[in-house]
Amino acid sequence: MARNVQMKNQSSPGRRFDENGMTQREWKRLNEKDQKAKNYTMRLIIVLVLLTALALAMGILVYQILLKSHDYTLTQAYDRNHSILGIPESIERSGRSVGFASNLCVTDRDIDPQAVSMTAYSAGLFDLENKQIILSRDMFSMRSPASLTKIMTTLVALKYGNPDDLVTVTETALKVEYGSSVCDIKVGDRLSLKQLLYGMIIASGNDAAMMIAEHVGGNVDEFIYMMNEEAKALGATRTYFENAHGLTSQNHYTCVYDLYLIFNEAMKYDLFMDMISRSNYYAEYTREDGSAVAVTWESTNHYFTGQAALPDNVIVYGGKTGTTEDAGACLALLCKDFYGNPYLAIILHAEDKDILYDDMTALLSLVPTEK
Repeated sequence: MARNVQMKNQSSPGRRFDENGMTQREWKRLNEKDQKAKNYTMRLIIVLVLLTALALAMGILVYQILLKSHDYTLTQAYDRNHSILGIPESIERSGRSVGFASNLCVTDRDIDPQAVSMTAYSAGLFDLENKQIILSRDMFSMRSPASLTKIMTTLVALKYGNPDDLVTVTETALKVEYGSSVCDIKVGDRLSLKQLLYGMIIASGNDAAMMIAEHVGGNVDEFIYMMNEEAKALGATRTYFENAHGLTSQNHYTCVYDLYLIFNEAMKYDLFMDMISRSNYYAEYTREDGSAVAVTWESTNHYFTGQAALPDNVIVYGGKTGTTEDAGACLALLCKDFYGNPYLAIILHAEDKDILYDDMTALLSLVPTEK
């Protein structure tokens, strides 16, 4: 091997080879090639880093333009009516949420209280279409509501109960004031929750109210708790219930405005709207021994029975009556003008039923005759 190298050196005078048989020129070319490869790799890394940074910058720009511009910090982040954004489309650009009462009639004072002559203690006439109050008289004073309580009883039962449930009447139905209005259901009777609701609203049955409370709440006390929680959720801050039927109780009270809030919420249920619109209801159910019962419950609303007359421009849709010695005569009435626009009229504590309907007819005379 040494001989071959020696011969190569001898045959190429002036050229020097290293131990690998490579000349300095060949080493230089090899080093230059390696350096070019390193430079190419470095440039490729720099390009990739720049492209990554550019992509990140573009992503941030797209987010700011297309997404971030649609993010809003809601100053009052509470709206029960919008299922997606929490703010209605009409004010989407403003960055503010709708207030709790945005879809309600609102006032903090009496409005035109002497517009008509009435003797009832408290009254209110609400334009439900335009969200305006036409008249309010002492409508924030807390008063006994009598059977107008049953509007809330119905609301809670429809929200948390199943109208098709079969209910067996217990002794609870008998725990009402003797001589008060009842559906005359008996212990052991089997009828649906729906039938009990119709009996409670149309015939103002206190026994039906007790059975509704026991069935839906599990017990009457729990149901009353649910009524008061629902009142709080609706903003009915001048309301407290101690029973489900409205018979006089020391700490059982509401006001005209709170009744408007409760009635307005109950109107969302088709079954409630049907109940208040009927002048009677026919029910068939069974006794404990299996025998059949057939009964027709009649409305206590004098506008339905023809005992009271309406202004010419008003059509009564329905409502709820209530009367006790403490509460006087009370009425919540849903009506419409000839254009179909809805109005809610509420009166608390008229001296008697005749005066109640005189006052209500006077109140309804304020319903506009034109759009």
